[in-house]
Amino acid sequence: MKTITPNHITTYRNHLTETEKSKSTKEKYLRDISAFISWLGDRELTKDIILDYKAHLIKHHKPTSVNSIISALNSFFTFNNCLSYKTKALKIQRQIFADKDRELTKHEYKRLLAAAKANNNERLWLIMQTICSCGIRVSELEFITADAVKTNVAVINCKGKIRTVYMPKKLCKILKDYIKKKKISSGSVFVTRNGNPIDRSNIWSDMKKLCEKAGVSAAKVFPHNLRHLFARTYYSIQKDVVRLADILGHSSINTTRIYTMESGEVHSKQIQKLGLLLC
Repeated sequence: MKTITPNHITTYRNHLTETEKSKSTKEKYLRDISAFISWLGDRELTKDIILDYKAHLIKHHKPTSVNSIISALNSFFTFNNCLSYKTKALKIQRQIFADKDRELTKHEYKRLLAAAKANNNERLWLIMQTICSCGIRVSELEFITADAVKTNVAVINCKGKIRTVYMPKKLCKILKDYIKKKKISSGSVFVTRNGNPIDRSNIWSDMKKLCEKAGVSAAKVFPHNLRHLFARTYYSIQKDVVRLADILGHSSINTTRIYTMESGEVHSKQIQKLGLLLC
């Protein structure tokens, strides 16, 4: 392969669909490949050019983002049997402390809810509470159905894995009122005017609009941070990372550990209480 043609992209897109990659994964991989093609321009595809692109990425992106893009390109090259074009990911020391500037606190979460209510955005108010109290991904909201609310149990089918999510009874009570008000008889609770499951970009945008009124940094306000808040809160009480991994639908506990990281400030306060200084 010396050039990347539209046919290469089409067949790879079909491959991602056939291997049951999630919608967000497909979009991400194809977006990364398109960005590479734009950067490449009319130049011939070679290993040296790919290494130049890797250097370009390192200058303009965080290491984790660089590795994410490399993963997408490597997947594309592997599918097209161009293994010589694959590049190594950057070696990154595992992060052990959460970024305080991006860690949403419970108090900030409550202020966001209050802001949503003040804006008369009941749907967003309920969506945020559903994600945060159940620990689901925003893409899994479509599985919060009228039937799930009736039984307090949602069956999530994500990334080829099926898991059961138990919904708090208090949440189901307020969702039942919402369902009745919106005259929803079946299917997903949170839908657009056309009846389609609500898009993550709409939720993201609506949440960002709450920042100023809630007095919360925009860097902390995005749907996935609600899932992180659930994980940290659950772990602070139960201290069971294995069970938490099952609840979140993680294949690896290493992923779950990222969700339960404390900030360096919290760690600093904890070591002050060890009583190991005699001075």
